[in-house]
Amino acid sequence: MRGGRVAVVGGSIAGCAAALAAARTGADEVVVYERALGRLQDRGVGLALHSDRYAELEAAGYLDAGMPWARITRRPWVVRAGAVRAGREIGALPFPFRSYNWGALWQELRSRIPANVDYRTGAVVDAVRPEPDGAVVRLADGSEERFDLVVGADGYRSVVRAAMLPGTLAEYGGYLAWRGTLPTDQLPGPAEAFLEHDAPTVCFPGGHMIVYRIPGPGGLGTDVNWVFYTTPPPAANERFGDPTTTHPRAITEDLTDHQNMVMERWFPPFWEDVVHLTPTANTFVQPMYDMAVPHYAAGRLALLGDAASIARPNTGSGAVKALQDGAALERALRSTDSWDAALRMYDAERAPVGRATLELGRSLGSAQVLDTPDWPAMDQSAVEAWWQAAGGGNGFGGHALRR
Repeated sequence: MRGGRVAVVGGSIAGCAAALAAARTGADEVVVYERALGRLQDRGVGLALHSDRYAELEAAGYLDAGMPWARITRRPWVVRAGAVRAGREIGALPFPFRSYNWGALWQELRSRIPANVDYRTGAVVDAVRPEPDGAVVRLADGSEERFDLVVGADGYRSVVRAAMLPGTLAEYGGYLAWRGTLPTDQLPGPAEAFLEHDAPTVCFPGGHMIVYRIPGPGGLGTDVNWVFYTTPPPAANERFGDPTTTHPRAITEDLTDHQNMVMERWFPPFWEDVVHLTPTANTFVQPMYDMAVPHYAAGRLALLGDAASIARPNTGSGAVKALQDGAALERALRSTDSWDAALRMYDAERAPVGRATLELGRSLGSAQVLDTPDWPAMDQSAVEAWWQAAGGGNGFGGHALRR
């Protein structure tokens, strides 16, 4: 494709990928609508990309070695063991990942978007109206603009998806991730318990917590990123059942009490201290949702990232999937001079990946949170067999990008 007007609804990592795809394939005009006014680069949460998937995305031009990252190679699984401060390792799995700071990665991607792309902040899209040869974007202020293609990169409550597939909603998976970041210089005492390239996973009945290093804010220094998965108390759990509501990211008192109870009973002291030392401002909760649309494109609307399918963080593929969607959209637009043919190609490639990732997330979520094994009874061979049975050898870290 060459020429035309393209709108991207949502300006985070997925939105940047979509804007790059449209700009690189020669759109006359690309407009990005980002509802946030704040600094997205200040979001310090960590993410990890499988090394094989990184190589594919680097070849596609969406990532490069200059972006700040940290290497992870090994994932030890540990349980509480009396007075052993860091716990007892029951087994370890290879973990060939590169970790990033979300905000720093977004900033790098944003800087790669050409200057002629109109990236608008504080631009709230409240509706999208499909038309025979395009689509109209309506903003909260009542103004409207017409485009040849509208790409929804606006997350699990996507306005674009509502226009394309009315009534398609995410479903709550029954548990949460408590998330936090802590500067490495604030680790509790000697760090022998946390080797530089490890991603320790603290195991307990009904959940686990994975920990790994990431670049600090702006890509400077080093932080510790932890993700603590378990089911909240029943009263709290009910709050997250409706994905159409806006859930506060703050960890409320009842959630904090539950987390503390779990740690006091099951955590090795070192890892409990890591969580307690994390500043409240650096913590939030993330409900686990499932969704995969039957089609990634219809008419002149396309979906990308979490707007199309939600990958639980257990799969290690959230950011990967969004960037791969962008690369696939770019390849489809380069392959034909017809909008309709390009979008059919994009849909055919990415919709099956979205569905497979959803199923993998459910399988890994069940094995690691909802139906956990007797962790202390396991050894290296048992960990390996359990991981394979859970689906860990089938798409963990993201499925390969088609070439």
